[in-house]
Amino acid sequence: MGLMRLQKFLSRAGVCSRRKGETYISAGNVRVNHKVVTLLGTSVNPEIDLVEFNGQPVSIKDEHIYLALHKPKGYLTTCNQANRKIVLDLVDLEERIFPIGRLDKDSTGLLLLTNDGDLHHRLLHPSFDHEKEYEVQVKTAISDHALKTMAQGVVIMGSKTRPAEIKRISRGHFKIVLKEGRNRQIRRMVEKVGNQVVGLKRIRIAKIELGHLAEGSWRYLTLSEKRGLRI
Repeated sequence: MGLMRLQKFLSRAGVCSRRKGETYISAGNVRVNHKVVTLLGTSVNPEIDLVEFNGQPVSIKDEHIYLALHKPKGYLTTCNQANRKIVLDLVDLEERIFPIGRLDKDSTGLLLLTNDGDLHHRLLHPSFDHEKEYEVQVKTAISDHALKTMAQGVVIMGSKTRPAEIKRISRGHFKIVLKEGRNRQIRRMVEKVGNQVVGLKRIRIAKIELGHLAEGSWRYLTLSEKRGLRI
C-alpha cells in the first residue's frame, strides 16, 4: 500500500473526512506508534505503523468506500458536468466514487455513493427492491382519493407503478414508500392525479436513514447499514 498522508489514512480507515482529519491531527487526537502527532504533513505506512484515534487503534480494512450524503437542491447526481454543481463537489475525498441511483436536481435528501462497482450494479438492478421513502410537498391540498389512487398504482411512461405505501402528514404534505425507481416517478405520479410536486426529499433507503445529517454533509455507512445492503 505504501506511504500515505495521515489525514488520508484516517479517511481511508473510515474515521472521518480528510479535512476533518486535519482538525483532529492539529488538536492532538491522533497518535502514531504511541506518540501524539500534530504535524499535518506526517506520512504513515498502513502496513507497519500503529495509528490510534482517541486512544483506539484504527486501520484500513476495506478498500471500498460507502457514503451517505444529504443532497441539497440544485446539485446534479452525476460525476461530471461542466460548469454545473455536482454532488461529488460536496465530498472531500481523493478516491474516485460515484452515486448509486439518482435524485433529480430539484430534489433533496439521502444519496448513497461508493467506489464498489459490483454493489453499484447490483443495487441498480431491477431485482433490487429495497424500500425508498420520501417526504413530498405538493402545490395544492391533495385529497384522500388522490393518495389512494397513487398508492394503488397509476400508469406513467406506458406502464402501471407498483403499489406504494402513502401516509398523509398534512393537507399538502405526505410520505411515500416505493420499491421501484423510475425517472421522476413521484413527480409523474402526482401530476397524474392533477397536482404538482414543489418539494421532494428522500429520507430513507432500505434501513439507511437520512436522520439529522445536515444538508450538504456526508458520513460513512455503519457496519450494520452495509450489511443491510448485503455488502
